[in-house]
Amino acid sequence: MTPPTQGMDDNVIKIGILEGSLRQQSLSRAVARAVPGLVPQGMTCEALPNPGTLPLFNQDVLDAGLPAAVGAMTDAAAGVDALLIVTPEYNWSIPGALKNAIDWFSRASPNPLTDKPVAIWSVSPGLLGGARVHESLRQVLHSQDMQIMAKPEVQIAGARGKVDVEAASITNPDTEAFLRDHLARFEAFCAARCAQTR
Repeated sequence: MTPPTQGMDDNVIKIGILEGSLRQQSLSRAVARAVPGLVPQGMTCEALPNPGTLPLFNQDVLDAGLPAAVGAMTDAAAGVDALLIVTPEYNWSIPGALKNAIDWFSRASPNPLTDKPVAIWSVSPGLLGGARVHESLRQVLHSQDMQIMAKPEVQIAGARGKVDVEAASITNPDTEAFLRDHLARFEAFCAARCAQTR
């Protein structure tokens, strides 16, 4: 596997976008795909493989040999400076496929998540914007020694009126401005954390 990145190349922060939904027409996947058009000049981004490509974590499967899809996902995570997780909320908590991806990451040596900056965006058609996924997801990310940007929180409520799923774009100007500002703050957060690990 590719070793984790050490700092940043030419001060450009490379973020990996990890999706929490498997559905092609998902609101959160549309938001995730809009990110390349929102990042500030000092950032680049790439989508990690969707968690739906992974088998369910099973120690017997791992003992038989690392699945190729898991290796590809782990290498992709190791090749970025930070993670942006864009996810819905399922039953007040983490979508199973997203948790499964983190379980696979945790078995890698070295773990590509350790000390990596991470931010969470939740997306929902409901009024709370997926707010309840944040606490449970942060707990899991803390278990991997990730550096979590806790504030400002991003909870996109009423997303059907703010996101064009087909075009993978943000249609609400206030939401777009807020996300751009959050990414600028995340850039500064990542720069500070990466400098500490050099």
